[in-house]
Parts: sequence; C-alpha cells; structure tokens
Amino acid sequence: MSVRLTLILSLAFISCNAFSDRQDRKYQSPKGYKLTEPHRYRVRESMQEISGIVLNPDERHIYSINDEQGKIFDIDVNTDKPYPTTKFGKSGDYEDLVKTNKGWFVLKSNGILFHIHDMFTDSVSATEYKFSKKGKQEFESVYVDTPSNSVIMICKDCPEDKNESVSSAYRFRLDNMEFDKEAAYRLSVDDIERLAGIEINHFRPSAAAMHPIEHRLYIISSINRLLVIASREGKIQEVYHLKHKLFNQPEGISFAPNGDMYVSNEAGDGVADILKFSYKP
Repeated sequence: MSVRLTLILSLAFISCNAFSDRQDRKYQSPKGYKLTEPHRYRVRESMQEISGIVLNPDERHIYSINDEQGKIFDIDVNTDKPYPTTKFGKSGDYEDLVKTNKGWFVLKSNGILFHIHDMFTDSVSATEYKFSKKGKQEFESVYVDTPSNSVIMICKDCPEDKNESVSSAYRFRLDNMEFDKEAAYRLSVDDIERLAGIEINHFRPSAAAMHPIEHRLYIISSINRLLVIASREGKIQEVYHLKHKLFNQPEGISFAPNGDMYVSNEAGDGVADILKFSYKP
C-alpha cells in the first residue's frame, strides 16, 4: 500500500471517528436514562394532537388533552378501544394538565387555569382562574410544586421576557387559589445556550414535570428540541439535545414513581406517540 493511500485512509478513519464522536456528544442522556432507546406507544386517531400528559401510577392509564378540544382523555396503552373522555369546556388551545391535592387543573395557552370538578361524570364542570398579568402571554407547560402547595406555569412567550434573555415561571397557590404577582423564578437562556453549545435566542418550553426521585425539574422544548434540567429554584443544571427522529414534536412529559419518564409527541409530520424511557439510576 502506498504512503499516499495509507494517509488518505487514515484521514478518512479519523474523520469518521470524529463525526461519530460529535454525534455521540450531541445526543447524550441524563444519568439513569437512554434517550435513544424508548418503548413506543402509538395513540389513536383522536389523539394525533396530543399535548400534556399525566401518568397514572399503574403505568397503564395516561390522562391527556389534545390542543383543540375541551376534553380530558383516559388513554389505556394496552387496548385498541376508544378512549373514555370527559368534556369540561369549549374547544380551545389547551396545552397541559396536572393532578394536585385539590384535583385536576388544565392549562390554556393564554394562562387560564381550569379547575376540573367531578371528572368523568355527567356533572363535570370547571372553574376558571385567569392569569393576573395583563397583555398577551403564551404558556404550554404547568407542573406541581409540592413543597409550596402550588402549580407553576412557565412562559413560552411572555412580553417581559423578550429583552431579558429569560423564561419566567409563575406560581398559582392552591391554598388560596391565587396567582403570585411576581415571577417564582426566571430560567436563564444564556445558561441554556452555554450548556447546549448553540445559540437559541428564545427558550420556548412545551412541557415540564418534577422528577419524583431527583426532585429536579425536567423541561422539554419542542421548538428548541432540547431537554433542560433545572433545580426547583430554576437554576439550569443540564441540557440535552433531542433527536428529531424520536422527538418529532414533544408536547408532554410525566414520571412514574420509580422515575420512568414518559414523553408525548404530537403527530406533526409523522404519527403521534408516547415514549417511555426506563429509569436505571
């Protein structure tokens, strides 16, 4: 073999290894998970616009909403039968839901929280709580903060964040059913960019949930295609890139008590599904 050919092959080998190494670094996973190895559940036609999800502890039933109807769906991942539904409101842009010690709440994109009563009965109803700040706000994620007995909504697009390089989070207190006037915390976009190694300009969360074992906040952004992990106080700790092939349009996240993570994907340009990632600390 000539020296020239040997050199060309060596450079090609090094380049391939370097490319592979870059890809491995780009799609790393948080400790305990393998984000490239999910168990996939496909959902029925009625849930192609699946948004927020809440996992039942039996890890079989998943409660969800789509972003078009005022309905909550009870998804049984082990059956092909139609999903039971409960209608709490008119059609609208609903983004997420949570279960609290005061019952179920659904988040509308404009920041209104719907407190659901008598779910899955003939007398189902809802009480509305409007977000306290004026102006056009957009939210897609809400999660339970148990220590403060509250739920927290994270801005996807709020006017006060645009020039501050942050994403603000607002607390709704379950003891008095009122919003705090000031932000609970603000997520630093600069910190997210530094850990992600890319420029994103605006961070746009689409789902969030508190890890039941780590007690850290897991935030998914469909637009930025990122998984961001933060402390309960909103300090950015880790950032992971999400593969488009698996995370086509992630809009919901929920955890099992043992740490297993579930992420829902809207259909987008594919088929809607729910991905399960086993937790092995």
